Amino acid sequence: MNTIRVLLADDHRLMRAGLRALLKSLELVQVVAEAGNGHEAIQLAEQHQPDIVLMDIGMPELNGLEATARMVKLTPAPRIIILSMHANEEYVRRALQAGAAGYLLKGAEPAELELAIKAVMRGETYLTPAVSKQVVQNYLHPREMKTSNIQELTPRQREVLQLVAEGHSTKDIAQKLNLSTKTVDTHRTELMQRLDIHDIAGLVRYAIRVGLISADS
Repeated sequence: MNTIRVLLADDHRLMRAGLRALLKSLELVQVVAEAGNGHEAIQLAEQHQPDIVLMDIGMPELNGLEATARMVKLTPAPRIIILSMHANEEYVRRALQAGAAGYLLKGAEPAELELAIKAVMRGETYLTPAVSKQVVQNYLHPREMKTSNIQELTPRQREVLQLVAEGHSTKDIAQKLNLSTKTVDTHRTELMQRLDIHDIAGLVRYAIRVGLISADS
């Protein structure tokens, strides 16, 4: 069996160090790179072509869900296991829609990480047992699901939304995304209209609810 190459994507260095130490104890598993945000994770995935990415759901600038949606389009595409503190149905559903192969809670037992890695390497989807059966049923029967209007936003609008919710100014967002301030203002106005949210505090609450940012961001 070939070595399983893993990319760690988490904005907390201690979390990455703990994962690295845990993975080091697993046979035929090698950590090839570490990323601190979604943009860096995509860049390193292109560079190192890992088999698996352990992806934190709440990272700055570009969160794990958005990074996953972009990363699964790479050739070759890695298998992505989302790591999260939340068993929130919205988070799990969006992770699966983004193309994640697994969803694992950060509070899971270490042995579960090995199970998840082995499962996704076999081409299976791994969901932590702590995720309710209702979440799985809702995913298998999408017509019965309550959809979120986050999907009505473009990837660029979701990126702007995350940066606004993180407290970045229009000028700062423009610099980060290589856009004009007028374009950023246009994106913000359009996403407020689509979401029917007309203040920054409301955007922050919404971004937390749908998993674009974490409550402690």
